Amino acid sequence: MAVDQKLVDRLQLEVGDEVTEKITQIQASGRDVASEDERQIAQALIQDKIRRLAERSLERGLHPMTREEEVELSSEVFNRIYGLGRIQALIDDPRISNIHINGCDNVHVVYSDGTKTKVPAVAPNDRALVDMISSAARRVGRSERRWDDANPSVDVQLPDGSRLNAVQGITDRPMISIRCHDFGLNQVKHLEEVEMFDSLMGDFLRAVVEARLTLVVAGATNAGKTTLLRCLLNEITPTERIITIEDNLELGLDRFPERHPDLVTYETRSANTEGRGAIDMSYCLRASLRQNPNRVVVGEVRGKEVVEMVRAMSQGNEGSMCSIHADSSSHAIERMILYMSEAGVEEETAFRWIPSAVDLIIHVGYTTDREPKRTITSVREVLSGEGDLVATNEVWVPGPNNSAVPAPAAGVSSSLSEKLRRVGFDMARTGVL
Repeated sequence: MAVDQKLVDRLQLEVGDEVTEKITQIQASGRDVASEDERQIAQALIQDKIRRLAERSLERGLHPMTREEEVELSSEVFNRIYGLGRIQALIDDPRISNIHINGCDNVHVVYSDGTKTKVPAVAPNDRALVDMISSAARRVGRSERRWDDANPSVDVQLPDGSRLNAVQGITDRPMISIRCHDFGLNQVKHLEEVEMFDSLMGDFLRAVVEARLTLVVAGATNAGKTTLLRCLLNEITPTERIITIEDNLELGLDRFPERHPDLVTYETRSANTEGRGAIDMSYCLRASLRQNPNRVVVGEVRGKEVVEMVRAMSQGNEGSMCSIHADSSSHAIERMILYMSEAGVEEETAFRWIPSAVDLIIHVGYTTDREPKRTITSVREVLSGEGDLVATNEVWVPGPNNSAVPAPAAGVSSSLSEKLRRVGFDMARTGVL
């Protein structure tokens, strides 16, 4: 039996108002209310409303709702207030990796195995969908984010770590894309277990982190850049001070406090309704360098902030990392040079600067198997820069199915080989000398 949406609407308003009233009363007495306590208050009020509905049905000689119907109603009302309505059930499904909403009734989900399926409508109409997402954007995250005619696009990190992007006004219908992160994949060994790469590559990656090499993780959208970056960062010892900088908090290192007790997370901020207060990635990077980090991590470099990132990498913050959108490890260098040029850095300077900052570029993509899966396709050592050329060695190259395999003919610098040897990894294991 489908839930009566008019009843859900009414209970949402009633419970929302009563929660606000109770919270106000508690705060007036000088006590704070934790978010979990507020949710428990809401749950109790919802259950009380449902109990009263059952009593009225019996008084009128009607059949009350079944237990299953009561649970469904309770869940939908709660998710309307604190979650994302019917979308929340999709977010909570561990099998789903991406949700594409092209209007309230054209909804598709992509499962972890790559299967794509259309699912039922997530709202009664587009207006209700817009209202629900607008409400979430205002109350979720560190700062209020507006989604309206003046701000047609918004990015929001949901409480479970998923990333939501929504667009309206400039598309024919409201469009929402949600990327669901699997925080169960949080160490290099986990990526070995799902066969993203083999144990040799896993040992190499752990050694690279321990040797404090500066890394750029490159790849296309949804190729696994953030997942790989998270796993690499979780190989860092707990004694190090890490600062992460992101447009939206996707890395989720705060979920692993035992691994990162000295962690600082920066998140950019949009301008307010008066057009003031915007904080961009470059500002966060400059501020972070005054906080004595051992390593600085940028979730994804997309523009002029690459200048500050390269400066951080080349001025003593060894072992720093970032990700960048690129379709190959060599293309990542071209992207960085382009962004630096757009920021006013002369190309000749960029060609010299990048090799002084970056040790390795790791590219992630998909295998060419019948059922493609994420993989590392290339590892490129950055050597030196002269004129309009950055010299590199591709020490792992795409193999027969696009998964990276060692490239013995490429060779590797004595500097890289020695740094890895000091932490117990012999490049002779790869055949690349």
